[in-house]
Amino acid sequence: MKPAVYRRAVGHLQADFQVSQRRACRILGFARSSLGYHSRRKVPTALLERLRALAAKRPRFGYRRLHLLLRREGHIVNHKRIYRLYREEDLAVRRKHRKRMAAVARTVLSAPTRRNQRWSMDFVSDVTWGGRRFRIFVVVDDFTREALALLVDTSIGGARVARLLAELVAARGKPDLIVCDNGPEFTGRALDAWAYDTKVKLHFIRPGKPVENAYAESFNGKFRDECLNQHWFTHLADARKIVEEWRRDYNEERPHSSLGGATPMEYARQLNPGLTQRVA
Repeated sequence: MKPAVYRRAVGHLQADFQVSQRRACRILGFARSSLGYHSRRKVPTALLERLRALAAKRPRFGYRRLHLLLRREGHIVNHKRIYRLYREEDLAVRRKHRKRMAAVARTVLSAPTRRNQRWSMDFVSDVTWGGRRFRIFVVVDDFTREALALLVDTSIGGARVARLLAELVAARGKPDLIVCDNGPEFTGRALDAWAYDTKVKLHFIRPGKPVENAYAESFNGKFRDECLNQHWFTHLADARKIVEEWRRDYNEERPHSSLGGATPMEYARQLNPGLTQRVA
């Protein structure tokens, strides 16, 4: 324990039980001489700053890996000293008991300024007339507000999500960033491998903060109000047909208030007059 901790413990015992310093030290098993000790060790400012920088860059590295990185950079320092600084700066890796998520600082995203700059994806669920539950995988372009895909099925895993995104990229080009929540379909290996191979960055929102996926949430509200709540789906094929018809109507016919009354496809063509391809 540090001398400062000794002093606090002895001080609490003296204040709470009105005992002398000698007796408090004897009860706690501390040497009285340790109370007056003050370290003469110089603060390694440069080493400490570099340790903080490496820990911020690699938040899942423990002190042993950080020590190796420091040694590679030419810092000749004992691993025990790195451990002491690591503990004093409270850089210890937090154990994660929840589902796996990106260990990066959460940042507020600025509004997109061009088509395909950023997509958002999410899931919506509903049931057929007979009570069979199904899910709808939603992908939207945050700038043009186009509904890129509404995939309907009873089960949609990470591999299926990756395949659909690959089809969208082949049809209209690659986004710079995709915003999503921390669902298992998005945090699994299949989507992670696809994102790595295609050089697309995945931005995970904070748990319990759906407002950080605002474009998808806004679309989901319109989708549920204007489509899902307006139809009884007799079976899965019926749901697929109705949902796809609504998606095309949303993109090509429905005026969007955020786009000055234009439809998403009209807005996309205004930005790129040569664009004639419909969203697949």
